Amino acid sequence: MIPKHDEDFYGWAMANAALLKQRKYQEADMDMIIEELEEMGGSNENQLINRLGVLIAHLLKWQFQPELRGRSWEGTIEEQRHKIKRLIKKNPSLKTKISEAIEEGFADSKTTIKKDTPLDLKLLPTECPYTFEQMMNDEFYPE
Repeated sequence: MIPKHDEDFYGWAMANAALLKQRKYQEADMDMIIEELEEMGGSNENQLINRLGVLIAHLLKWQFQPELRGRSWEGTIEEQRHKIKRLIKKNPSLKTKISEAIEEGFADSKTTIKKDTPLDLKLLPTECPYTFEQMMNDEFYPE
């Protein structure tokens, strides 16, 4: 008997994987499998948005608070660039979501800026001032 999805996810997943391997599609919980696959894809997109948000926030801090620049911010910028590049390498279809993810990440970055800095949000640009290419360029640090 297949465990219920909401009671034993691991058991449910393994049982359905076994059914699919045996090509017993009629016995598999296809509706829930489809839902889970869609959620998995969405989580990759959310990860891209979150990582871009962190990267943009740190680039903005770098640009608008030059007196506070340090290794920590530089390390965070490098880490996010690396992880975004790896995420896109493993999920090339995410390239189609980059402009949308930048918009959402930029909106998220303003929340981070508000929480982490004394900067007046009115001083910040209304749209992301960096292109994706700039953000991914290891040499790019805005002045």
